[in-house]
Amino acid sequence: MRILLYTGKGGVGKTSVSAACALRCAELGYRTVVLSTDSAHSLGDSFNTSIGNELVELAPNLWGQEIDLLHQMDKYWGRVQEYLNVLFSWRGMDSLVAEETSVLPGMEELASLMHITHLADSGAYDVIVIDAAPTGSTLQLLSFPDIARWYIEKIMPFERRTLQIARPIMSRMSDIPLPDDDLFESVEDLVNVLERTSLLLSDSSVSSMRLVINPEKMVIKEAQRAYAYLNLYGYAVDSVVCNRIFPQELQDAYFRGWIEAQRRNLAFVEEAFQPLPITRIPFFEEEVLGQKMLQRMAATLFGENLARGSEGDPTRLNDFGKPQQIFSRNGHYVLSIALPLVEKDEVNLHRSVVDELIVRIGNWKRNIALPIGLARLKIDGAKFEGDRLNILFCKDESDAGGNAEDAIESLQRSPWAQLKARLQGQIP
Repeated sequence: MRILLYTGKGGVGKTSVSAACALRCAELGYRTVVLSTDSAHSLGDSFNTSIGNELVELAPNLWGQEIDLLHQMDKYWGRVQEYLNVLFSWRGMDSLVAEETSVLPGMEELASLMHITHLADSGAYDVIVIDAAPTGSTLQLLSFPDIARWYIEKIMPFERRTLQIARPIMSRMSDIPLPDDDLFESVEDLVNVLERTSLLLSDSSVSSMRLVINPEKMVIKEAQRAYAYLNLYGYAVDSVVCNRIFPQELQDAYFRGWIEAQRRNLAFVEEAFQPLPITRIPFFEEEVLGQKMLQRMAATLFGENLARGSEGDPTRLNDFGKPQQIFSRNGHYVLSIALPLVEKDEVNLHRSVVDELIVRIGNWKRNIALPIGLARLKIDGAKFEGDRLNILFCKDESDAGGNAEDAIESLQRSPWAQLKARLQGQIP
């Protein structure tokens, strides 16, 4: 089972690249589904056919779907939205306004992303190719499970217990609609699906994030930031696709400046994203529409070799190390986070509570829940080693009550690690 997610700045050609990748996978005999999670769907345009909310067969072994965001949102958020509608209406809000207000920002796109879990669990497909929303939206969606998990672990149990105690009194004093246990269970189910989706996408043996760029300075800069943020959240990036490169044989004076600018930017791309493989796709003389042009793009992207496991197989694993690791070294426990293309002064690191570590890069922040073996220890410093931020925890057996092996084992015992292991079939 492989999940291949293509993301990048809007307009760089993600949809065409995703469609070409999916078509190549199908030609190799993989049962493949290609999904669009972008609210502005254009996947059907790439195949030059109509694709709707239901899976449509596009070619042998290939199905496509442009997800109906409202349908997915109702599936995952409907019970909560129903309660919020009642609550807002009780406050006197117009019913139409209440319905719009009760939608969690980004919930439409988030629900479509959770559809991946449903397809993966079905066992009906070997490869899922995702034509994701532009970079910023994708990063928000991929970071949402961390936020939701924090809410369900820290806030919701308190709210639920408080409401159970207060409900008999409040029901006699006010007619305010109160959430029942079914509502809390719906929220919990939602967060569990989010967590499963996050674990699935962060498993580098299953999922690969791939950046699509054009050889333009602004696009490359955004891709650099995305590369760092994806690693921060534990998502493995295994390749870069540089699309729409002008052929060198163009000698017209108008294009000469563009070709020279692309030459400089391509050199910068090679320098910035090493050791990731970087594939170049030319600016074709016609639009990439229909299967013939998509096959041509796939041949440029993956080569002509139509054999599983070959260089022409998009599902091949490119392992560039784990975005996040824990190990012991020289009397310290080390939490190591891959942060490529990030300068030391861009990183802010602090501890909010005893079991959480907050890493902030620019406008992006991640709360890292520490395993028990590390949460009880003092941080003894942090330093960059290559492209990894290594956070050192001082080994003090009198405080921690254990050793390095205990700390690492505690990570394996954490609920989220156990859930991930179950998803991977490692434990019953």
